[in-house]
Amino acid sequence: MRTPLHTAVALACALALTPFAAMAQDDAGDARTSGNSDQAATAKTATDPNDATLATEVGDGDSGAATLRAQVLLDRAHFSPGEIDGAFGGNTRQAIEGFQRSRGLDPTGVVDSATWDALNMDTADVVVAYTLTDADVSGPFSEIPSDMEAKARLERLGYTSALEALGEKFHASPALLRKLNPGAQLEAGASWRVPNVAAAALPEGGEVVVDKSDAVVRLVGADGKVVAQWPATMGSEHDPLPIGEWKIEGVANDPVFHYNPDLFWDADPSHSKAEIAPGPNNPVGVVWIDLSKEHYGIHGTPEPSTIGKTQSHGCIRMTNWSARALARAVGPGTRAVLQE
Repeated sequence: MRTPLHTAVALACALALTPFAAMAQDDAGDARTSGNSDQAATAKTATDPNDATLATEVGDGDSGAATLRAQVLLDRAHFSPGEIDGAFGGNTRQAIEGFQRSRGLDPTGVVDSATWDALNMDTADVVVAYTLTDADVSGPFSEIPSDMEAKARLERLGYTSALEALGEKFHASPALLRKLNPGAQLEAGASWRVPNVAAAALPEGGEVVVDKSDAVVRLVGADGKVVAQWPATMGSEHDPLPIGEWKIEGVANDPVFHYNPDLFWDADPSHSKAEIAPGPNNPVGVVWIDLSKEHYGIHGTPEPSTIGKTQSHGCIRMTNWSARALARAVGPGTRAVLQE
């Protein structure tokens, strides 16, 4: 799903301007006309996500370049805001609070000057150039039916479009990618501007903590410090989260989903058991982390925009890229604490 960016990414300085940077150019042009160089500098700072001098406080209701910069830097620090979309929401607030705690800062949930200082220790650009490859755009792509038995007739539950695939690769909403690349063609050789989400590998060991009240999954290192945090959807009134201490039994990549309607309160009563083929649009996404609690696991999702915002059937659902990152850091025997 994700490939190392250094194989395909170049700096974006010479590319066509993004909507954020284009806004900066327009504002700066107005300032030059009026002879106000300070206004031009302020406009650039306010609208260029690659500008490390961004000083704007980011909090509830905010959107734009500063929010996008914060989201990408949080993602690279392993405190995921979920799907990167350039808009501040609950997942971004939880990511900020987790990052602040990990750095000994007051967990305000707002990107203030101290938090910017900590985030900006990562100096790589947050938006970079990426050249689309044949693999990115060749598919095959197809619509995915909502009915489980119809899903079971498919040979693979792949992506529905090249744009969806790029969104997963760069942890971004398709709408954000379109905003960053107005008019760009989805064809091999085209240069697109994308979030730079290349990050260092997580340490292995420690334990997993699933926190129901915060709707997050945390990876805790052997020293007891939180080294990563991701938003998650977990449990519901019908299928509550199984609170307690469990063990990870194993990890299955690109899993087949064994659909048993008897385990789902909202299943179609006419349905029979079925096997759903692997793929990113499989009901459990691209990875299944099996828990010692029967029928329960931590897994991916075909709908990253819903993470942290909807209910689940008792399991712990994360974005596909988050589930993959967690899966690489755990193994059989890893302790998993599911708490209120």
